[in-house]
Amino acid sequence: MFYQEETDNALRFGDVLKGFILTSPIIKNPDSLENYEISVIQPDFCVILSPCCSIGHKVITLSPLIPVRGSFFNNPYFSEDLTRINRKMEPQQTVPPPAWEQFSDDMKQEKLKEGLAHAFLDLFIYENHVLLPEYIVHRKEGNVITQYHMIDFKNSYKIDCDRINSPEDAPLNKKVLQLSIESRSELRDKIAKYYSRIPIEDLII
Repeated sequence: MFYQEETDNALRFGDVLKGFILTSPIIKNPDSLENYEISVIQPDFCVILSPCCSIGHKVITLSPLIPVRGSFFNNPYFSEDLTRINRKMEPQQTVPPPAWEQFSDDMKQEKLKEGLAHAFLDLFIYENHVLLPEYIVHRKEGNVITQYHMIDFKNSYKIDCDRINSPEDAPLNKKVLQLSIESRSELRDKIAKYYSRIPIEDLII
């Protein structure tokens, strides 16, 4: 079960919300306060990226729900259930079979040695739900009608809101969907992996 059937009377990490305005500066020169723009968007839905215990003090972090990539449907392992992208998988499952067959034997062996791992570390897929809008994914191989959505961890916004004082003392009428405990755990694991990667130059051999 991806979503919880009954939602809590509190905001939780991973919740789907509606009606928030998101802003970000577009800076052309970081040394100047004169040459910049402010981007303002109001997505239909967004997701809470603040940990449950950090929601409050008039601050929350959100990420807009966006359409999934059409290329995901080229991979049979993904197309059966796009939420598989949220979990660890075998190396050969991360790409369509024809792409895997083009790898050299040495490359295949190297990838297989890596074992189970997350793919698309910056993305998390939200399952189809009747409350989420249906849209068309345009593909050369044939269009797909879906209600899957995703968030991109790189696309996060800090929001200052006087009504967000705690998870319980917040605009709960904006809450649309709540993840199940299992799905929230998957989101927590994947975003933790996204932020905990060690760059090559910091590795000590």
